Amino acid sequence: MELPELHQIAEKERASQKPIRLRICVAAGCQSSGSLAVKKKLEDTVKEAGLSDKVQVVGVGCLKMCSQGPLVQADPTQTLYAKVDETQAAGLVGAVNGGHCHCATVDPNDPFLAHQFSIVLENSGLIDPERIESYIAAEGYEGLYHVLREKTPTEIVETVIKSGLRGRGGAGYPTGLKWALVAKMQSPRKFVVCNADEGDPGAFMDRSVLESDPHRILEGMAIAGYAIGATQGYIYVRGEYPLAIKRLQGAIRQAKRLGMLGGHIFESPFDFNIDLRIGAGAFVCGEETALMASIEGRRGQPRPRPPFPAESGLWGQPTLINNVETFANIPTLIRKGADWFSAIGTEKSKGTKVFALAGKITNTGLIEVPMGTTLRRIVEEMGGGVENGGTVKAVQTGGPSGGCIPADKLDTPVDYESLAAIGSIMGSGGMIVMDQSTNMVDVARFFMEFCMDESCGKCAPCRAGTVQMYRLLSKIREGRGTQQDIDMLNGLCDLLRNTSLCGLGQTAPNPTLSTLRYFRHEYEQLLTDSTVNGQLPKHPANTT
Repeated sequence: MELPELHQIAEKERASQKPIRLRICVAAGCQSSGSLAVKKKLEDTVKEAGLSDKVQVVGVGCLKMCSQGPLVQADPTQTLYAKVDETQAAGLVGAVNGGHCHCATVDPNDPFLAHQFSIVLENSGLIDPERIESYIAAEGYEGLYHVLREKTPTEIVETVIKSGLRGRGGAGYPTGLKWALVAKMQSPRKFVVCNADEGDPGAFMDRSVLESDPHRILEGMAIAGYAIGATQGYIYVRGEYPLAIKRLQGAIRQAKRLGMLGGHIFESPFDFNIDLRIGAGAFVCGEETALMASIEGRRGQPRPRPPFPAESGLWGQPTLINNVETFANIPTLIRKGADWFSAIGTEKSKGTKVFALAGKITNTGLIEVPMGTTLRRIVEEMGGGVENGGTVKAVQTGGPSGGCIPADKLDTPVDYESLAAIGSIMGSGGMIVMDQSTNMVDVARFFMEFCMDESCGKCAPCRAGTVQMYRLLSKIREGRGTQQDIDMLNGLCDLLRNTSLCGLGQTAPNPTLSTLRYFRHEYEQLLTDSTVNGQLPKHPANTT
């Protein structure tokens, strides 16, 4: 396929669009609220009203403000209708045709929407995720075409290095340097792997990207394959994401049919295929060496590094592993250039970051903001603060590997270095807001129980240490703990961080350490030596 043919597909897709379009979210979040039934009712109403030549109902990906779903956005007015149900379908169709609707709408100037800066989510809610033509109409696969026809692999690697893009999976390793390491390896076989094993409690960023814009991931992986000299890619996706799996499978078939995957892509010498591998729900398989073991059909357990995957990965061959959000940045980065991308964000943290806002907050959903945006802007302005007028007590970032940030640190910029300085991490992008009713010892115990259950058991520090930490946290929470138990907790935290085999055990103490650092008084109030007249002190009910 040549570029004019790609443009013809895009022009035909745009020409097929009706003057009025009703874009309804059919991602998993809105589907759980009944959006498929609403979509069917809208389609039936349009047909019955004889408006099929004028009004078009389109299923799209996430419209971001998940707390207001099902969401329907009307073009060309850009009116966003919230919490739409089947009974409102007739009124909504009438409204876009000059009538009136009593449906609730979202103010376009709402900070949740107004402060977003979309790169990864630029097509989310705009395109039909089940049609490759819709992606092509949004400049999809043009980056891959120009890469194959106009750039050398070395030039692509240099572009990614220059952009300053860092891995969005948690550690923040420079993406271009990782690509360069794999590219320089001399091997007849290399692999590209997309880590879509999103397992942090409260996180749904990768799921939403896969459901809303699957071709973006395929294009990003194909560009990476060309840059490092790989011909085979794998997407390792959680089995708990059936809709994402379905849409990825459909996207791969469509891309092969049009020549964007397979042999001689865009009639070039480059061959690249992508297959799916479905995970069985083990959190530890988010660790890259455990993930590779699972792809190979072995038990998902980590191994010591070095050698790193760039040198010896899948089946002993050089392997590039990035997560969903990292690959999702690539098509736009290639189209708009390294200078454009590097101008966004901070000096050391370039670009944007996608977060899943959840917890005790008014506006839950997906946001994408420039690196360096403060927690206060995200939580209080975009998120609308704590629901029902409550007060923020803490914000937890980074999932079980992250930390709990107190309210007096809300002016902290969200970037890799700033979060690390206050005892947390960026992680993959989960952000859970807690209010004054939350007991922080409960929070530490919850995440420790999660890590304890998800430990693969291969190394003793993680296998036994997480159990002992959970027991100590339970003892303290039940009012049976002593100062010696807190001292022992600190000692176990050091042990796990310094001796565990992989990142699961090494970062498992982080929620405990951060709560001890900022909320130590909540631990001390529960100790047996702080009782008054033989009575245990009162403490908030478990709300986590």
